[in-house]
Amino acid sequence: MNPPIVAGVTPDHDVEPASEVPPTEAGSAASAAAPSAIVLDTVSKVYGHAGNAVHALDRVSLDVAEGEFVCLLGASGCGKSTLLNILAGLDGATTGTVEVEGSTTLMFQDAALFPWLTARGNVDLALKLAKVPKDQRKARVDELLELVHLSDFAKKRPHELSGGMRQRVALARALSQNTDVLLMDEPFGALDAMTRDLLHDELEGLWSSTSKTVVFVTHNVREAVRLGDRVVLLSSRPGRVAAEFPITIPRPRKMDSPEVATQASLITKRLREEVASHGDQ
Repeated sequence: MNPPIVAGVTPDHDVEPASEVPPTEAGSAASAAAPSAIVLDTVSKVYGHAGNAVHALDRVSLDVAEGEFVCLLGASGCGKSTLLNILAGLDGATTGTVEVEGSTTLMFQDAALFPWLTARGNVDLALKLAKVPKDQRKARVDELLELVHLSDFAKKRPHELSGGMRQRVALARALSQNTDVLLMDEPFGALDAMTRDLLHDELEGLWSSTSKTVVFVTHNVREAVRLGDRVVLLSSRPGRVAAEFPITIPRPRKMDSPEVATQASLITKRLREEVASHGDQ
């Protein structure tokens, strides 16, 4: 277990409630039963200084349980990606504390594959950089490509793969790191609806089989309800935890199911209220 990442200190002022969840909705089954994988305590992030300062995050507090699938939702510019970068250790909080138990992998919207390498080569390179011995890498790459249903495309280069296939390679590469926490920044945002639905099924199956902790950023409310144990709504900039919605719909779920549509409608209403409130300021 890696030491917790600690950034800054807790600000010396009163802290507003981190969320506005009705008592009957607070928490989730995963968070109640498992220890914490991620703990954010009044985390703020400010870019620039004085008159040029941009407040990206404001006193965000969040607890994510081991093995929980949490979706971060909010309007553009609310600090979702900033929060992922802080969790990944790519950026630091200005104030507040960040504790991440174990290691993290960050997966972006763009597959970001090396165009001169095959699907196999891209996954193998990640293992090589992780110092996995050469005699172990082939079997591990075979296993990962099988996991994302790309065994028959191992020798294809990125330009020979569809967008969904490239994202599968990126997912295999992320899983190759064998980290405890998977951070996903709108990984399916640029895909067509049918491909996205298929990858939802695959991601849910991989999550169920590996018990990894997942923090998934999206603009798509239905996608958040489809995938998450819990949906955390961030306010418009500066990002604050405006509300949390535990998702109790039985798995597996479908984007077009009435249950998902009903829950998504409730969250969308609250999201619109947040956007409208920001516009009135």
